[in-house]
Amino acid sequence: MAGKNYDIKDPSLAEMGRQRIEWASREMPVVRLIRERFAKEKPLKGVRVSACLHVTTETANLALALKDAGAQLVLCASNPLSTQDDVAAALVDFGIPTNAIKGEDDKTYYRHINTALDNQPQLTVDDGADLVTTLHTRRRDLLKNVIGGTEETTTGVIRLRSMEKAGKLSYPIIAVNDAKTKFLFDNRYGTGQSTLDGITRATNVLWAGKKVVVCGYGWCGHGIALRARGMGAHVIIAEVEPVRALEAVMDGFSVMPLKEAAAIGDIFITVTGDKNVIDRAHFRVMKDGAILANSGHFNVEINIPALEKLAKGKRRIRSYVDEYTLADGRRIYLLGEGRLINLAAAEGHPASVMDMSFANQALCLEYLAQNRGKLKQAVYSVPEDIDQEVARLKLNAMGIAIDKLTPEQKKYLTSWEEGT
Repeated sequence: MAGKNYDIKDPSLAEMGRQRIEWASREMPVVRLIRERFAKEKPLKGVRVSACLHVTTETANLALALKDAGAQLVLCASNPLSTQDDVAAALVDFGIPTNAIKGEDDKTYYRHINTALDNQPQLTVDDGADLVTTLHTRRRDLLKNVIGGTEETTTGVIRLRSMEKAGKLSYPIIAVNDAKTKFLFDNRYGTGQSTLDGITRATNVLWAGKKVVVCGYGWCGHGIALRARGMGAHVIIAEVEPVRALEAVMDGFSVMPLKEAAAIGDIFITVTGDKNVIDRAHFRVMKDGAILANSGHFNVEINIPALEKLAKGKRRIRSYVDEYTLADGRRIYLLGEGRLINLAAAEGHPASVMDMSFANQALCLEYLAQNRGKLKQAVYSVPEDIDQEVARLKLNAMGIAIDKLTPEQKKYLTSWEEGT
């Protein structure tokens, strides 16, 4: 397959992938409705789209919606361990060039990104901003073609806002991660469930009675802590922001410095978007058998090089579980090579919650195409009407009706004359 605009592990897996994509579609009614409209209206007809996303059944349903919208889409993986090889095969079978192989090395990973960029994109779709940063560094000749882009995750939005602040961002990007119908649901309920799912599949650990240390109490941390408590774990939060730490206390969790938590924790989960959150000083005090997992986008939250240097021995004891033996005999277990555990060892977020995230992606790409040349080189929030429309469609699909304001109530909320 070398030299083609796709690169997958095994084309014979396509039928299995098709069936799983169909299964996910059952739980993605909003994307399905958007896809039906896109197929009629073709809002992205002829538009070249390069997407760097986790190649999963949910992503496949977004990709098919963009294809039906008329987009010329080329897809690559946003994480070396998150690809579902049968899905990648099915997408190629559907006519969507896909560059993704589960377990690919860094060289292959960036080769795949460059293949996607060879599409000379007018729109970019990213999850972590690796495609965007590659475009802004090694492929700057392609920037003149770009109308705009979207970003899926917190880590990517942080990188893009840094680029904007430094005056390095060359086209408008919508932060899909910051939509209410994304972070309040995908980050909280999706990450919460899928992270515990990944750790459970990798270890078969019993959560009840375990001391679980969650590093970071953003929306993803909220979800993980909530689900771990629901499984009977004693949850400890480590935070650096006072307001979030205070919120964790008020939510009923223990809060303490990570150095203290490191000595008593059984399972550690990083979800901060930052680097070396769990570091050498923490490894030195962890008890024998401590389990480390990351649910942040990049594999830098746990200082793996420091752990490698401290260890006198390392072995793969079961799939996605590496045992590090320290000089004093203590064993520390790292899951999924420190990469996103919910995608490395499990299937990522449930399709039902990704339905809203990818509905935002699809509608924001349509918005960018419609507003070509009207937006500044900046990071934008999802337009409020798109956010509300996604919520409305999701409620309708769930068979749930809500109230509407009366004309009198609308007038009251926009006036200032009435009081006591």
